[in-house]
Amino acid sequence: MSATSVDQLLGALGEAAALGAGRVPEDDLEAVRRVAGRASERRALSSEHTVVGFFGATGSGKSSLMNALAGESVARTHVRRPTTAEPLAAIWNPRGASALLDWLQVSDRRVMDRPFATDRDGRGQELSLILIDLPDFDSVALEHRAIAERLAGQVDVLVWVVDPQKYADAVIHRDFIAPLATHAAVTAAVLNQVDRLAPGEVESVVDSLRGLLRGDGLDRVQVLPVSATVGTGIDDLRRLIARFALEQQAASQRLAADVRAIAGRLESAGVPGAVQRADVQALERGLATAANVDAVAQAVAGSYRKRAGQVTGWPVTSWLLRFAPDPLRRLHLSFGRDRGRDAEVHRTGMPPMNAAQRAQAGMAVRAYADAAAAGLGDGWQAAIHEHAADALETLPSELDRAVARTDLGARGSWWWPPLAALQWLALIVAVVSGVWLLLPILLPLGGMVAPVIPQVEGTQTWLDGWPIPLVGLLGGVLLGIVLGVVGALVAGGVGAARRSRARHRLRKQVTAVARATVVLPIEGERERAREFAVALARASGGR
Repeated sequence: MSATSVDQLLGALGEAAALGAGRVPEDDLEAVRRVAGRASERRALSSEHTVVGFFGATGSGKSSLMNALAGESVARTHVRRPTTAEPLAAIWNPRGASALLDWLQVSDRRVMDRPFATDRDGRGQELSLILIDLPDFDSVALEHRAIAERLAGQVDVLVWVVDPQKYADAVIHRDFIAPLATHAAVTAAVLNQVDRLAPGEVESVVDSLRGLLRGDGLDRVQVLPVSATVGTGIDDLRRLIARFALEQQAASQRLAADVRAIAGRLESAGVPGAVQRADVQALERGLATAANVDAVAQAVAGSYRKRAGQVTGWPVTSWLLRFAPDPLRRLHLSFGRDRGRDAEVHRTGMPPMNAAQRAQAGMAVRAYADAAAAGLGDGWQAAIHEHAADALETLPSELDRAVARTDLGARGSWWWPPLAALQWLALIVAVVSGVWLLLPILLPLGGMVAPVIPQVEGTQTWLDGWPIPLVGLLGGVLLGIVLGVVGALVAGGVGAARRSRARHRLRKQVTAVARATVVLPIEGERERAREFAVALARASGGR
């Protein structure tokens, strides 16, 4: 494991922790920070030395094993032995080791004069090595266990020392070995005191210990049967330790294992499922209903018909329409694009959302959030539903603004002026004809000669013999009424088209609000979950 690889794992772990802030338990994030800090501190210290820690229960023979490996009675230098109360370090090549031992908080130190032997004859080689004999983790003194637990998280190589009587002790397996199962590359198990077993029993006990380690998650950990008293297996253990020291990879492998372990502890974000188009459409429909899109579109049609009737209706009666309220004006909505300079902050005059509309919006947003959160972990689902709750707070005003800034397309039509001109022409003809028809009656009253009223002749129709002013009067009135009916029919058709177009534009604006207020924040959270999962996979050693 190279330093670059450790850097990559640490970088991925830091990225996952940053992305998971507020989504994974704070205790796990604190553990990540501790691992990252410990890795940084260890890498700043001696990279040449390999630190091997011997862990075991009372009576497992750690101190005797330490003496056998060192080739002298190193452990007896401590006044409180044989029960180990403080960690003791045996050091080969002390240059650069002092700062490392200070970090490990090991003050009891012995510098070894002879090379670390790799066989019974004492032949060895120069190694940068530190062996640490630790307090018993099952000691009645809680501080002893605390020291063992702390150094279990700091040493480069973990050697679990057990004896035939306590090798199956649940404490060492549950509290120590199993939690460090990801550290198999820097772990070894020693079955000490095999001299107390009958020759035929050693292999069965070793197999039993291997089975227990497999149950702890350590499938490929080497198990060495040794006896510190008679020297059985000591050479094999020396060679194993020497290999760790010669490769000088244990520190990096330990740090990488720490990163993988904490990455495995972080709660997975899960895999976000695909949000279906139907889910988005349901959200948009629900918000459109809550925004009264259909009511506004209906107001567009009603406003168009009213104003068309005012302009193109029979002038004698159309003026009455001016007294009817305009549906759009009543909502403080404009007819076209001119929304004023404060269009973005403009509000409609529609009443605030009632309870039913808020419930409609709430159901739509929560249903979308449920679909978007499917497949994600609890923390991420909670974050998505928080976004949904925030959206529900702002949606009423955002939807109102969306309606207010929509170009409803309710302006007048090109056909209004020509039809209005025909209406006024028909009215003028009717008025003039009516006055003309009254002249023979009115003029004699003033002493003037009554004019002769011409009649329709030569048409070979039922109009022959009718006074022309009467024909003009009736024709003008009839034309005005017909034009009014035609105008009303056309206005109804055009109003329906305007209603459809307004509904489309309003829904487009509602869709934009749904995307900006609901979809994008939630999709951002889903993308964050994806990035977290990728970073966590990289920190776990994947790609």
